[in-house]
Amino acid sequence: MRMLLLSSCLFVGGIASAANDLPGGGIDPDALSRHVRVLASDEFEGRAPATEGERRTVEYLIEQFRKAGVQPGGEDGGWVQEVPLVRAQVQGTPEASLQLGDERVRLVNGEDVTLQSLRPQDEVDVADAPLVFVGYGIDAPERHWDDYKGVDLHGKIAVVLVNDADFESAAPGAFDGRAVTYYGRWTYKFEEAARRGAEGVLIVHETAPAAYPWATVKASGTSPLFDIQRSEAEARAMHTPLRGWMQRALAERIFAAAGLDFETEKRKAMRADFRPLALGDATLSASFWVMREPVVTRNVVAKLEGADYPDESVVFSAHWDAFGIGQPDANGDAVRHGAIDNATGVASVLELARVFAAGPRPRRTLYFIALTAEEKGLLGASYYAEHPLAPLEKTAAVLNIEMFSPDGETADIATWGNGRVSLEADIDQVARARGRRWSPDPNLEAGFFYRADHFAFARKGVPAITVGAGLDKLEGGVAAGRALRDAYFANCYHQPCDAWTPQWDARGLAADTLLVYDLGLELANGRDWPQWNEGAEFGGARKASDAARRP
Repeated sequence: MRMLLLSSCLFVGGIASAANDLPGGGIDPDALSRHVRVLASDEFEGRAPATEGERRTVEYLIEQFRKAGVQPGGEDGGWVQEVPLVRAQVQGTPEASLQLGDERVRLVNGEDVTLQSLRPQDEVDVADAPLVFVGYGIDAPERHWDDYKGVDLHGKIAVVLVNDADFESAAPGAFDGRAVTYYGRWTYKFEEAARRGAEGVLIVHETAPAAYPWATVKASGTSPLFDIQRSEAEARAMHTPLRGWMQRALAERIFAAAGLDFETEKRKAMRADFRPLALGDATLSASFWVMREPVVTRNVVAKLEGADYPDESVVFSAHWDAFGIGQPDANGDAVRHGAIDNATGVASVLELARVFAAGPRPRRTLYFIALTAEEKGLLGASYYAEHPLAPLEKTAAVLNIEMFSPDGETADIATWGNGRVSLEADIDQVARARGRRWSPDPNLEAGFFYRADHFAFARKGVPAITVGAGLDKLEGGVAAGRALRDAYFANCYHQPCDAWTPQWDARGLAADTLLVYDLGLELANGRDWPQWNEGAEFGGARKASDAARRP
């Protein structure tokens, strides 16, 4: 595997140089904390796309990039790339109920289920649609797996399990053990049900395989949906009329009414010989209005043009959006501030831009991109990947940043998922040069590789990783770091309490940002091209890019 050779600027007598030896005084913890405090303030209203919060966010980012000394990198010489989307927002409160035998069970949206639609229609009106259990809802010919077995889902609601079939199995099977594949992602399940012609799809929520609690599902499920702009025919083909999630307790009740045990049937779904199962005579009715409207949101793009190879690029990215204003929490706070997720990442990109601009011009062009609509399905990154401002075949790497920790320093730094890409070894090398180390993602079952903006680039073959905080805290070790992480995901992920406080210790943010700088510096001034490791999902796409790049 190709390893980067650390440049002499990182070494003085064999010892890594101190952070304050970097241009511009190095990475400034106070600046990082200040950016997060501003972006996560009530004034920015939770930074939802296509809102007043977006306007303020974009203005702030442009102002900070300009102050940093980088140049506009967007369309037509400006600072932004417009991303045309469709916003679909449920109007009022959906009416929904189940018929279980002789009993009509009223469903409360946000409590029992979350119901939405991205289909191009103003009204959703589903009347007594039969429920069919389709296991994990996966069709993976290359893994010899088909949960659908030719079942006709027209006019029916597909009930689907979250994650994939190996998550709770005793041993790895057709998938990757507890390391979730793309087939385990909710986005895939919605898309596959649409391809099968289902009237609707409901994913059964369970905290462990979903990797987040119901509160997170409720926050996103009761927020507006966004989609890229499509023709009506394409949108109808891509989306079922109804989609959403249900609580496991509700699923257990539906299965029991059909004379079935939920856990038993779930175990059967872990096998390749599983067959779809009608859930007795259970039917779902749901009706609500949807306001659909075209909107334009924006990626904010800055650049530092390369001195020697300006047509080659390295991308630093983070998503600026959060979930806006929602239901008030127990303290009456309705703003979902998105401080850790992901004002920390945006702050790091701003600080990286400042430090790089203060130093010698890099050989390759650097792009600093604050991406929109990540929380809506990686839409800003996906749009950029389809409409790149720099050729993807000449993009050496994407270093995406997500959710750095405000809880002080760690001995390690992590990347999301198992990327099978040389950048993972590279970041370990720069970490060790500063007395730290890289830790592989300890929660592969959460599927984080498919849940961050780097994935949109990876699918196109560009070597890409998302860098995040490690768990091995200098004070308290892995146990302390894991406890803080678990508490965040259980209580504050996508909730109002993901907020900046004066107690934040930004030294960890600065230390992690420094390692991204070190790796970015190597990529900016080197002539190597990071590569996917043998067997990586996206290696084939990169080989095609390599061939196109060669003279």
